[in-house]
Amino acid sequence: MAGLEGVEEPRQRGGASAVRLVAAIEDEQGLKALESYGNPAEGEVTLPSLPESAGTARRLAQCVVVRLWGLSPQIAEHVVLLVSELVGNAVRHTGARSFGLRMLRRRGWIRVEVRDPSRGLPCLMPVHELDTTGRGLFLVDKLSDRWGADLLPRGKTTWFEMRVADR
Repeated sequence: MAGLEGVEEPRQRGGASAVRLVAAIEDEQGLKALESYGNPAEGEVTLPSLPESAGTARRLAQCVVVRLWGLSPQIAEHVVLLVSELVGNAVRHTGARSFGLRMLRRRGWIRVEVRDPSRGLPCLMPVHELDTTGRGLFLVDKLSDRWGADLLPRGKTTWFEMRVADR
């Protein structure tokens, strides 16, 4: 610039490009998870009952909600959080070797199901301000429009539903 020789231009912050990079990495991880485990929107996907499976389930949910269903980032954020809570409960409390994840969409609604072999039903407990654990079902109750658990001959399905705007 004329008259400003030797004066440095202010550096652009990398915030937007960093966000794009993280989103691209997450998208790639979601696609790899779809390749490895299958698409929970096409049928039940079986995942091992390990703590790291919560991350896989989150990536699958994110990919389905954003990439396949084209829903908003806010819906995706809520779905990913609630999937993480249901999967965490299945891993932590059932003693199962594996669990199933399925995602369904119908006009104006999405439904996410986590199936496990335990017949122990989830219980919504009161949550206090200083509690550091036990908030999972509280979050499911607050962020979803409906949730519940259905007993099966061998196990149960814990699910939540959310209203979504159809495009």
